[in-house]
Amino acid sequence: TNEKLFSLTEIPKTFGVVGAGPIGVEMAQSFARLGSKVVLIESGGGVLPKEDPDAGAVVAESLRRDGVQIFGGGRDLKLSPVEIGGVRMQGSDFVVTGDEILIAVGRAPNVEGLGLEDIGIEYSKSGVSVDDQLQTTVSNIYAAGDICSRYQFTHAADFMARNVIRNALFKGKAKASDLIIPWATYSEPEVAHVGIYEKEAKEHGIEIDTYTQQLSGVDRAILTGETDGFVRIHVKKGTDKILGATVVGANAGDMISEITLAMTNDIGLGKIANTIHPYPTVAE
Repeated sequence: TNEKLFSLTEIPKTFGVVGAGPIGVEMAQSFARLGSKVVLIESGGGVLPKEDPDAGAVVAESLRRDGVQIFGGGRDLKLSPVEIGGVRMQGSDFVVTGDEILIAVGRAPNVEGLGLEDIGIEYSKSGVSVDDQLQTTVSNIYAAGDICSRYQFTHAADFMARNVIRNALFKGKAKASDLIIPWATYSEPEVAHVGIYEKEAKEHGIEIDTYTQQLSGVDRAILTGETDGFVRIHVKKGTDKILGATVVGANAGDMISEITLAMTNDIGLGKIANTIHPYPTVAE
């Protein structure tokens, strides 16, 4: 698992990665570049299935260039030991063997055995139940972080904890739903996102306008030879109100912050466009 991975004392000759989310993708690419023959097995939704499909496609192509073999059908995967060592991974249309296998199929909150039911705190397999102020079903007990949130990021837990301090100690009314949380996957190229995806907009009946700038048309990216990727911004239809964005490219995790700042402070896309950026930069 991701907890045991960094205790390895040598690079596996063949390395199987089950799961093509952020951890699976980051580690598959890292071990390929360290010299392992890497096999990445995804569930059928593609690489980085929760991200913009175009973003996943860019990263998948980068992984292949690094020598990573990508197989689908992970939901039907069967694992079995090999006599000479390692593990056989068998899917509907492939059989491969790995000296080591990383299981990166997601995490669930560890809520069992804490005695929560004894004091009346409601919870499920997905974690502790909280309201928008992060208050549990016991009024003087709050929760923050992975234990109660679908955003399993260090920075999300940080800001949720700040809300808990305001609400529990200073009688505040800070809402978790008001937090605009960006995230990044540190593959090469990086993928960063904030706000809604196009598919979410369609699901909720939100009409949007979408603007996409390919890095192949950005002078700085051309100069540095890092043209794989794009910036895609969704705004409320007919306005410049930013509802979400995806950035794919070098330092995407840094670039998303300008958009997050705008969303947090209700700054429209027009004001960003009217802000002078140094040339030539990717941010410009």
